[in-house]
Amino acid sequence: MKLFTTDRGIAREAADGALEILEVEATDLGAQLAVDQDLEAARSANVRERVARDDVRLLAPVPAPRKVIGIGINYQSHVEETREMLERLGVQLPADPVFFLAPGSAVIGPEDPIVLPRVAPDMVDYEIELAAVIGRGGFEIDEDTALTHVAGYTLANDVSARDVQRTAMSGPEFELSHAKGMDGFKPMGPALVTVDEFPEPLDVHLETRVNGELRQDARTDELVHPVARCIARITQFMRLDPGDVILTGSPAGVGVFRGTFLKPGDRVELSAAPIGTLRNPVVAAG
Repeated sequence: MKLFTTDRGIAREAADGALEILEVEATDLGAQLAVDQDLEAARSANVRERVARDDVRLLAPVPAPRKVIGIGINYQSHVEETREMLERLGVQLPADPVFFLAPGSAVIGPEDPIVLPRVAPDMVDYEIELAAVIGRGGFEIDEDTALTHVAGYTLANDVSARDVQRTAMSGPEFELSHAKGMDGFKPMGPALVTVDEFPEPLDVHLETRVNGELRQDARTDELVHPVARCIARITQFMRLDPGDVILTGSPAGVGVFRGTFLKPGDRVELSAAPIGTLRNPVVAAG
């Protein structure tokens, strides 16, 4: 099932591509997950109205998550392209998943602009990531049962200020949050697709295009740490709640290793079936 958060409420995609605005009390999928952790009520809800997709504004599926958690360097291809940089900085990745937190204020939706921050506008980069949206919360979740806590998946762009990140990684702590958590640095969408629509093990094709040029092209079967292991690791330290979002890592092809960073006027497009395409323009700070 493909679900959307729109400016007219929660919508379900109809067979003909139209959107069915649902008769549910919640106005976004984050609020819906608080009371409907498996999204069964949304699946069976009556339809309030049918609209064309162009007649509504799509928002991030979970516009204000309590926690956004990113998994670092979690594709083998990205491990290889970062190896030289990490060795130069003296950083060794542990065997367990590495994760960081970003604030909910970083989340924006489809077509919302990525604003290049005044504090660090010159080395802003893109990273396509499949994002797991938590349905049933929990603490110290077993890896064997972890996927039962996932309501569905969406797309996220782990936008990063690489100059800020480089400085942080050169210090005594492997710290990523302020380089990756600036306002607008976590575009998400366009849809949340329920977990039953995905194969297990995950095999999702991911593509990033900037101004139409293919930059990233990979499949999620390259993940070093699968989603279940990431959930188990995170919940050793903190509870996951309904609507929390886990960014599962990005494959090779990021801009920092090409020497090409985002600039005003660029357009970033992330695509994955069956989620769709997440598009965001890039603008300078006003």
